[in-house]
Amino acid sequence: MAETLRTHESWRDPRLPVAERVADLLDRMTIEEKAGQLAGYWAESARKGEEVAPMPDDFGEPPPLEEILEHGLGQLTRVFGTAPVRPADGAARLRELQARVVAANRFGIPAIAHEECLTGFMTWTATVFPCPLAWGASFDPDLVEEMAGAIGATMRRAGVHQGLAPVLDVTRDYRWGRTEETIGEDPYLVGVVGTAYVRGLERSGLVATLKHFAGYSASRGGRNMASVPMGPREFADVILEPFVLALREGGARSVMNSYADVDGVPAAADERLLTGLLREELGFTGIVVSDYFAISHLEDMHGVAGSPGEAAALALRAGMDIELPTVRCYGAPLVEGVRRGVVPEEHLDRAVARVLALKCELGLLDGQAEEAEAVDLDPPELRDLARRVAQESVVLLANDGVLPLRARRVAVAGPLADDARAMMGCYTFPNHMAARYPELPIGVEVPTLAEALRAALPGTELTTAGGGDVMVTGDGDIEAAVAAARDADVCVLALGDRAGIFGHGTSGEGCDAETLALPGRQRALAEAVLATGTPTVVVLLTGRPYALGGIAERAAAVVQAFFPGEEGATAIAGVLSGRVEPSGRLPVSVPRHPGGQPGTYLRPRTGASSRWSAVDPEPLFAFGHGLTWTKFGYEDLRVDPSAPTDGTVEVAVTVRNLGDRSGTEVVQLYLSDPVASVVRPVRLLVGWARVRLAPGTAARVTFSVHADRTGFTGADLRRIVEPGTIEVAVGSSSEDLPLRGEFVLTGAKRVLDAGRVLTVPVTVTPC
Repeated sequence: MAETLRTHESWRDPRLPVAERVADLLDRMTIEEKAGQLAGYWAESARKGEEVAPMPDDFGEPPPLEEILEHGLGQLTRVFGTAPVRPADGAARLRELQARVVAANRFGIPAIAHEECLTGFMTWTATVFPCPLAWGASFDPDLVEEMAGAIGATMRRAGVHQGLAPVLDVTRDYRWGRTEETIGEDPYLVGVVGTAYVRGLERSGLVATLKHFAGYSASRGGRNMASVPMGPREFADVILEPFVLALREGGARSVMNSYADVDGVPAAADERLLTGLLREELGFTGIVVSDYFAISHLEDMHGVAGSPGEAAALALRAGMDIELPTVRCYGAPLVEGVRRGVVPEEHLDRAVARVLALKCELGLLDGQAEEAEAVDLDPPELRDLARRVAQESVVLLANDGVLPLRARRVAVAGPLADDARAMMGCYTFPNHMAARYPELPIGVEVPTLAEALRAALPGTELTTAGGGDVMVTGDGDIEAAVAAARDADVCVLALGDRAGIFGHGTSGEGCDAETLALPGRQRALAEAVLATGTPTVVVLLTGRPYALGGIAERAAAVVQAFFPGEEGATAIAGVLSGRVEPSGRLPVSVPRHPGGQPGTYLRPRTGASSRWSAVDPEPLFAFGHGLTWTKFGYEDLRVDPSAPTDGTVEVAVTVRNLGDRSGTEVVQLYLSDPVASVVRPVRLLVGWARVRLAPGTAARVTFSVHADRTGFTGADLRRIVEPGTIEVAVGSSSEDLPLRGEFVLTGAKRVLDAGRVLTVPVTVTPC
């Protein structure tokens, strides 16, 4: 039983500053008690042979909970998200565990409870929201912030303190299985939308966790956890920018490391990254938590440590505060290292102080953990919010006029035509746990595309030829789809991915692709259906962009949806029927060919198609592309002619709805630096605005571009703004840019500091 402490001890006084309370408590702790605050515990880990995280082969069983609790506990891992539990049972289990934690340690300090929340609260029966690529496709940070706030509020009521989201990795190689977790291929899009998600979580009281810091998405060959061959300039200008924005303007209180090494240095052992950059340069004061087993991977995967104790010493020195998901290196090996003098106790104290400061902010030093409630995890208001996000994320790539559907007979075919799981990504509970619980019901209502279309087109004769393996392994699936298409006026062909984990899918963590060809025999299926001559609408339900050359040109329409969540089918059916206006834009480019990586639009002049290489990397559909039911015109571009290298330039344009239907245009502003001291991308997104216009109406869109937004990492690795000409382009995608201009930055070259301007304000005024 915990020893009762005197109530006058200053760490117990909530009126005192956090730092004073933490210093007093830290001074009273033994080495074992300090180490306890740095440990996580997974109350129900993976069963043998059923991975839910990349566990080291020789990890063995963690110590019993009773042994750990005597000295206190830092975090409780996924009480809701590891096994299928109903909300009431999960809340009861969390209350029981927290009561045990409080009773066992002599200070009575609860643990921080964390859960995954990349597509909503990742637990059974909770609302499944669209995946992050869909957030990016919405180009709507306000809606994403609203979504995150609702997710966070639900989790806080359930007794959870910390969410392991958002992912701020910038898409670099579409073959990477975790592309679905990224927001897009542009650092500004990722930064603005990701920061909105952070604000929403933090506003609800939930601690947001930025991941994966940093470089994970740029692994060699798109292979999960592979090394990152990247220089410091690309690392700074592309990879780090979203983290800088989310830390400074989002207020995230937690950061999670990347599994990968960058140029031979694993992030979990990188002192320059986790301390020099994150804390000293960026001013981060929160906690750094390890990705699951990342500290152990310093030993078993990276080979930079020879034992758990050496791994603990490296990680702690680097700036890693918490070991997740469960204790190993930060347990007895760390305590022994401190007692032997191998690990400086000041390193231990530094990490513990950060953890205690966060617990103090969360109210966990003031007595019992707040009660976990049994709440409805999928109420109507969350379903409605999931539907709104899904609707804004659907991208209409091509349309010859077949949409909206007006046909009398419609066939819905393909492997994903009648598959509810096709709407959900890897980090949704049903798909994340599918290998462990193959017979488990999804837990929430998820209409299939065929079901949603049947509801959206009540007067239509609709037949379904769906099902089968997503790899289309049998000829029968192709023959059934062809027969259905021949008997229909229009065929809706549903192709794409099955999300899973560690090889249990075609997209998701550990589900990397060799090429960007559609999985299995889906191309053969598509070609056979297109050959019938029946107008075909190709609907893609994917976690990455796939090569559509030879398919998109022959299809009557192409619709892209990135794992749009439980209301995804309803949103897609709304677009196909014309009830919903398509307003999504591509957060990643869609390639023409399955090779030719890298394919992102952020490429220098030498990265374009040229006579110097036989490989053509030009996309079929460019970053930012998306159609709607109307057409828009751009006119009257005005650009301030010049500004000093510390000044601001206004760029204004009028956008007009030229059609007879209302629509939403995403007005995009790109800058180019034609002559710079280092190689720069051909163009870079610096701002956008979602503008909804009635037929015949117009709006004036004005961007205020500070010179800092032209900055980059120079030859000496300092971030600079150079004088000279900057080219401006405005339009509806990174390739469709009808209006172009330029301005001149005058004066001396500037070296930027931590206070540099990170965003481009935009105003929209009706004309």
